[in-house]
Amino acid sequence: MTGEQRASEPPGAGGATQARGLPLHASVLTAARAGARIAALLAALLGALSLTGWIVDADALKSPLPGVEVSMKPNAALAVLTLGLSLFLVARRPVGGRTLAAARVAALPALLVGGLTVLEYLTGTGLGLDELLFDDDTAGVGTGEPGRMSPNTAAALTLGGAASLSASAPRAPAWTSQIPGLAVLALGMLRLYGAAYAVTELERFGPYTGMALHTAIALVLLGTAAFLARPDEDLAGLLMNAGTTGALGRRLFATVLVVPPLLGWGVLAGEDADLFGPRLGTAFLVGGHVAVFTAVVLAASAVGRRIEEAHARAEWQVRQNELLQAFMDHTPAVVFIKDLDGRFLAVNTTFEANTGLSRDQVIGLRDEDVLPPGLARQARAADLAMLALGTPVQREELLKLPEGERDVLSSLFPLNDANGEPYAVCGVITDITERVAAQREVQRARRRFLSLLESAPDATLITDGDGTIVMANAQVERLFGLAPGDLVGHDVVRLVPRARRRRHSALLSAYLRLRDPRPTVVDRELYGRHPDGSEFPVEVSVSRLQAEQETLVVLTVRDITERRLAEAARAERYEQHRHIAYTLQHSLMGDPPRLPHLPSAHRYLASVQDPGVGGDWFDVIPLGERRTGVIVGDVMGRGLEAAAVMGQMRAASHALARTGATPSRLMTALDAFVSDLADQLVTCVYLVMDQDADEVTLCSAGHLPVIALPPDGAARRLWTPVGVPLGVNDLGGGVPFEEATRPLPPGSTLVLYTDGLVERPGTDIEVQIDVLTHTLDLALKGAPADPELLDRAADRLITTLLPDPAAHDDDVTLLMIRVPGPEGEDAYG
Repeated sequence: MTGEQRASEPPGAGGATQARGLPLHASVLTAARAGARIAALLAALLGALSLTGWIVDADALKSPLPGVEVSMKPNAALAVLTLGLSLFLVARRPVGGRTLAAARVAALPALLVGGLTVLEYLTGTGLGLDELLFDDDTAGVGTGEPGRMSPNTAAALTLGGAASLSASAPRAPAWTSQIPGLAVLALGMLRLYGAAYAVTELERFGPYTGMALHTAIALVLLGTAAFLARPDEDLAGLLMNAGTTGALGRRLFATVLVVPPLLGWGVLAGEDADLFGPRLGTAFLVGGHVAVFTAVVLAASAVGRRIEEAHARAEWQVRQNELLQAFMDHTPAVVFIKDLDGRFLAVNTTFEANTGLSRDQVIGLRDEDVLPPGLARQARAADLAMLALGTPVQREELLKLPEGERDVLSSLFPLNDANGEPYAVCGVITDITERVAAQREVQRARRRFLSLLESAPDATLITDGDGTIVMANAQVERLFGLAPGDLVGHDVVRLVPRARRRRHSALLSAYLRLRDPRPTVVDRELYGRHPDGSEFPVEVSVSRLQAEQETLVVLTVRDITERRLAEAARAERYEQHRHIAYTLQHSLMGDPPRLPHLPSAHRYLASVQDPGVGGDWFDVIPLGERRTGVIVGDVMGRGLEAAAVMGQMRAASHALARTGATPSRLMTALDAFVSDLADQLVTCVYLVMDQDADEVTLCSAGHLPVIALPPDGAARRLWTPVGVPLGVNDLGGGVPFEEATRPLPPGSTLVLYTDGLVERPGTDIEVQIDVLTHTLDLALKGAPADPELLDRAADRLITTLLPDPAAHDDDVTLLMIRVPGPEGEDAYG
């Protein structure tokens, strides 16, 4: 049934009866519709014969039944003809919109002619309708107005026209056409009973024209057609249902229509033959009715008992069906049950939501009535294939729906009766689009992961938390000589030399025990094993991966044999270069002379980031007459270039000091010397100690302050004007160097140093100088002038200011000079 056909039927056709629990029998419905069409056509034929008789003026056609003098009037013949055609069109299935419109138009003449005639009888006036078509020459046969049909005929035609209009209105209830149809049937039957029993009072009412016998037959046919025009609904549906009530109703209805008239006719025939009198005839009639209806009651009781039993079974089945339907409705999948012809017997709410059709609209339809054509053919083919196989079938398939493609998991299985024969097909369709998409994404991710794993340049192994290999790439075979497939399921320590396996396992276990292990690289004392048993150094990158409930470890292994050889060669070259640089550094800087009248201690630490050379230098220069020059300088930068500049500066400063130049003149001369060197910057401090005058004259070119520890006070910075570093005057010109003379009591200690000792990232250099001053106080205050004490004090300063000497990134110079007391003795000695 197509959507257009369903739209043309009255609402609830097929569904209204189903809603009342009355299943319809297809063969009974077909017979009822066919009977309605035949009855309508026969009635139309009687009307056409009578109308033809009026047209050709043939009395045999006006009154076709022998011995019947009353004819069917022209208006009645026309109304019967059109009404019969109208009911014939209504009784057809399916009914289109144009057919319904034609049926309504054909019903109007009967309704108008009959209604106007009834109005004439009621008002006693003539409306000019009676002889509108033909002059009535049969008026002498009856009474009343010529050409006017009998009042019971007019009423029957009015009711028939109304019944046909109601039957052609899809939205009108079926009983609005069935009850008028029964009334038309009753009016026709009364006339037939009058003829059968020779009761003229049933032929006409009062002094009016009587109903023709063939008109009565036509009315019986029209009433039957009107009643059966919609046989699957309301009153007709009660008689046409496939249950026992429908069968009982049809038998009772046939009994009512046949038995009472036959009993009445038999009694009247006996009375007319003088076989018995009216009283005995009445007794026979009553007794016959009692006997007949007793038999009917007994038969109905037996049927009722079977109905009760069937009803009990039906109630149980309904409860089971309700449970099944509830289960189906609460299932998120699409669930349906179809008979072997493909008609839907049950669907769930998910089916309704997906198709947009209610359950009542779907039940009884086939796939092609509910689904798109292509999907309907696919569904039917799947049903037939499953039935041919005889076993449940489950498969994944792609459905092309109007809203797009969907992946589904379809399950089809037969429902078998007690004999094992299938009587229905049940299907469960689950939408797995998202699951399939997720699986595809997982597969794509796995392929990408495998591609990434295989494209890695190093051997990569993935193990579980116990160290068992679960995956490996192709580079593993190149490195270890074993195929990846041969390694899966084995412990990863299989790739480690036997003597080293215990240590490797301990390292992996310790890593996994960390609360939040981060990816790390280990390349010390790790070795792999070749198939021949030889070992090679490796670098292992290890990281942990939490996959669902499983802990995985990713190991990336790289052979570092060449790196170790290169590192060894580089270390050897570095030591050679360092030795050369160290020799050069000491040859350039030399060792300051040790003066018996001036104890001193010095420390020089080369930067660990360079090959042991830098720009720091110091010098102690005897000037005669108990006068001594002391200089400390720092060439900016490190390496051989800084060392070369340092050597030139030391030689130049030593020569200038020997000439007796004052500190300021020496700085000015060195500044001119540095200005001739490209891109050089030097800090320097030069002082001249005069032990006879107990004073010191000093000049600073951007250098750190000298620390002095007098014999009678705390250590402090020795103030002096600080000039610009050497080499700056060439950039801006003319900043003079100033010198200052300060007292230098016997027993004093002077400390000169470079910035490598006090400069640290993230610390204030002034704070570090204060630390140096305080440490000097602690180390030498009140101590005798012992060269060993001076050496220990130098070590203490270095240890305090450089907690980790192996990590300093600048060269460090420290020079400590102790001025003896009178006549070479300590002032406190």
